[in-house]
Amino acid sequence: MATKSFNHPFVDKVQQRGLLAGACGVVLLFIVGFADSQQFFQSYLVSYIYWLVISLGCLGLLMLHHLVSGRWGFVIRRLLESGARTLWLMAVLFIPIALLGMHHLYEWTHADVVAKDPILTFKKPYLNETGFYIRAVVYFALWLLWMFLLTKWSREQDETGEPGLKRRMINLSGPGIPMFILTVTFAATDWVMSLEPHWFSTIYGLIFVIGGALGAMALCILWVIKLKDVEVYREVDAFKYLADLGTLMFAFTCLWAYVSFSQFLITWSGNLAEEAPWYIRRSHGGWQYVGTALIIFHFFLPFFLLLQRAIKRRAALMMVIAFFMLFMRYVDLYYFITPAFVHGGASGLYRYVADVLTFVSIGGLWLGFFAMQLKGVPLMPLHDPRMAETFAGEGH
Repeated sequence: MATKSFNHPFVDKVQQRGLLAGACGVVLLFIVGFADSQQFFQSYLVSYIYWLVISLGCLGLLMLHHLVSGRWGFVIRRLLESGARTLWLMAVLFIPIALLGMHHLYEWTHADVVAKDPILTFKKPYLNETGFYIRAVVYFALWLLWMFLLTKWSREQDETGEPGLKRRMINLSGPGIPMFILTVTFAATDWVMSLEPHWFSTIYGLIFVIGGALGAMALCILWVIKLKDVEVYREVDAFKYLADLGTLMFAFTCLWAYVSFSQFLITWSGNLAEEAPWYIRRSHGGWQYVGTALIIFHFFLPFFLLLQRAIKRRAALMMVIAFFMLFMRYVDLYYFITPAFVHGGASGLYRYVADVLTFVSIGGLWLGFFAMQLKGVPLMPLHDPRMAETFAGEGH
């Protein structure tokens, strides 16, 4: 198997264009921010959460790979590691929200509003700015620690081939999974669910965990297809595992539908005054069509397409499905976040311009940073002892 690192024209193109788009977008965002800071932070939050959830999905799938050691994981391990390393970038991009945007986004940060609201007064021991900052530091510290150790040991394994590093990564990933689920749940509660502090759902965080895994898997499928001509992928015939990756995307699609419907069913059957408004708000003003689109295009369409093994073996079709899934992930988060704002931002064209600019800016920086992390390292692990067992009998 090829042992050298790789550089690929597609990776170079993504890095250059991503960083350029991000830089240009940041300049334009300053104009948007000065023109309407309320709308700026609303749009910024949606785009930020979208890309952060993909970064977290990469970290979660990376830990899952170390625990199960499936062949699919070795094919996309470098992609997952690069995606997880973008958490450095996302930690920096969180600063505008924490330092400048909180009062534009969260009504519980306004003392006069809290004083008049008994529910917010009751939740004040948790929903307060000091707690928000402390918990955010804890979340990022844990995510970055797990990411740093897993990627550091993986690269050391490439260089030294030390067998003990395999056990270290497995042992770290074991407790890492429950840590990951808990921290993502609390982060989703702090950063998204608290936009509507009167409402709560115990399954809310799990929707973000599964959505992150789904988005990360779709992204990896796109990159595996685009890098199909890399020597090491040809050696292991990476396309043979495209069906496995498609099956995993199918599984996460079903899980997303299950937890999303479970949340709706519990709220509908309970019919409580403090729970129902979340769905009522999203069933008027055009949001009902977005909800219907999610049911059809985020679940039913990919469900029936990914049921067919022949489709999962065709790169062109899988690329379309994966790209479409990434788009629907944005629609899903937009549906979750945007109707929550108590003080609506701009209307009409200006809102959509702000949405597009923040998405392109953060997305460009994310993709550029992702490509930067991917360059100069072997596209597949070099000395992981599990690979010999995993690929045994395959002629490689």
